[in-house]
Amino acid sequence: MSISVPDVTPDAPPETPPETPWWRSAVLYQIYPRSFQDSDGDGIGDLNGIAARLDYLVDLGVDAIWISPIFPSPMADFGYDVADYCGIDPRFGTLADFDALLAAAHARGLKILLDFVPNHSSDQHPWFRESRASRDNPKRDWYLWRDAAPDGGVPNNWISDFGGPAWEWDEATGQYYYHAFLKEQPDLNWRNPDVRAAMLDVLRFWFARGVDGFRIDVLWHMVKHADFPDNPLNPAWHVSMGEMHRVLQLHSTDQPEVHAIAGDMRRIADDYSTPGEERVLIGEIYLPLERLMHYYGQDESGVHLPFNFQLIDARWDARTLAQMIADYEAALPPGGWPNWVLGNHDRPRSATKRGAEQARVAAMLLLTLRGTPTLYYGDELGMEDAVIPPDRVQDPRELREPGLGLGRDPVRAPMPWDAGAHAGFSTAEPWLPLGADWRTRNVAAERDDPASMLSLHRALLALRRRHPALGVGQFRLIEAQGDVLAYERVCGDDRIVVALNLGTTPHPVILPPGARRLLLSTTPDPFTDTLAPNQGVILQPER
Repeated sequence: MSISVPDVTPDAPPETPPETPWWRSAVLYQIYPRSFQDSDGDGIGDLNGIAARLDYLVDLGVDAIWISPIFPSPMADFGYDVADYCGIDPRFGTLADFDALLAAAHARGLKILLDFVPNHSSDQHPWFRESRASRDNPKRDWYLWRDAAPDGGVPNNWISDFGGPAWEWDEATGQYYYHAFLKEQPDLNWRNPDVRAAMLDVLRFWFARGVDGFRIDVLWHMVKHADFPDNPLNPAWHVSMGEMHRVLQLHSTDQPEVHAIAGDMRRIADDYSTPGEERVLIGEIYLPLERLMHYYGQDESGVHLPFNFQLIDARWDARTLAQMIADYEAALPPGGWPNWVLGNHDRPRSATKRGAEQARVAAMLLLTLRGTPTLYYGDELGMEDAVIPPDRVQDPRELREPGLGLGRDPVRAPMPWDAGAHAGFSTAEPWLPLGADWRTRNVAAERDDPASMLSLHRALLALRRRHPALGVGQFRLIEAQGDVLAYERVCGDDRIVVALNLGTTPHPVILPPGARRLLLSTTPDPFTDTLAPNQGVILQPER
């Protein structure tokens, strides 16, 4: 089977040109702050804990940190219910702590991205308290209020992403308000120009403070159909999918007007950008490929990187992945830059989904494809989903629809730093249980083991830094058969070949002719044009 992709960067120079934004060649690292490092002994990670581990991140070789929400919050959804967009929750520290973290990161050459949650606020936000105070309050229209249906029920059939109706009755004012997630997370009305202005000022506040960019939460949710019609029923729905999928979110997400908002955000980011200090916007968008590409905007007027989640759910065979990569590259608009991710705070960990051996191959894939990759904390150790006893469940997703495997606690277990008490994460009992193998799978145990997952990641990231081909080079698939996925990356005279065996049996691979030097392998097996089971290799053709 032969699959080809267009020559995506035909004139790539041998080195990264000065005008190339830093984030194109960067590797991002997502930190779930509750679970990374606790500095004050309350069992919850915090900003000073992150600051204490910056040297680890420098040694790992990442370029930027994306921190999940740290704003003041009642924590109904662990920070994704924001009560103040311009503050720091006391559980995580203070604004002074954040400024110190930002300065310390910048001093080490690390960028910091925050998680912006613009679709909804907390129901404890002062804006919503005013909005629900009365129907004639000036902020009433800052949220989405509707009368009951003629039968007295909910205004339409829209379903919360956490299950149940997406409408909550407010007895005091006699109307329903809309919440795409928990009832404690009312959706903002982005059609209201005052809301738009206030939220864009939030971006300016943090950019002026020195933040390098934002990951924008549920960007595609932000605007709803103005008439609020029913969503069509999903004919393919079954219970295991979760209640949210009973309907197709045709009218409650991905409305055309959202692209103008993304354009406004992009202009603000660009206003704060200077060469080498570009601000970046990354949009969380779960949509089919064609619709995802619209979020780049016209003439690069949208977000810089609409998150590409295809690897997370892809069928794990070489031909499927080759076609998926080819289709993604071919769909990119002019100027669009790819990005890849294997997991995050909402989705199963790579080592659980693919198995420990294939997780090593997946890491090599993630960090050698063209585009900006994002690592989820702990994946560099091969962390697997933790087992959460019923009495320790924290996630409202699991509490509302238990037993479906949709809960997110297992991927949010604390980072294991060593084999000491509480894995070096805290001096107290962590807010969530540690993974079962934390005594052997931790940073201290893996740091000096050349065969560890951590050592593999450090080697991969070091190769990315040394070879422009891996950072910004062209991408071409190499025709291969069976379980082998092969491709080359080229930037001027720098040329790299990657070959991955996604199977459990040895497999020959035919690569371009010429002598080759083995730069890195996921296994200790030799490579002589035959890949061992679960082996991935990075080769440099010799001139």
